Amino acid sequence: MRTDNTLRYEAINVLMKTFGLVDTERFISMIKRDTFDYTEWRRNLCKDMTIDEIYKEAAAYHEKA
Repeated sequence: MRTDNTLRYEAINVLMKTFGLVDTERFISMIKRDTFDYTEWRRNLCKDMTIDEIYKEAAAYHEKA
């Protein structure tokens, strides 16, 4: 398991590679000021999907990447 510092460092690097500096900073600012509950969002995101549907969607996304 990664330490908190390692996880934070790796996550920032992924964001930077994906979004660039400006959008990474915008994203972090949004997260800090928002009362966003990631766990609740994930529960609602897939609540009407079967495991097979989630898997197929994830596999299709993986193939695009």
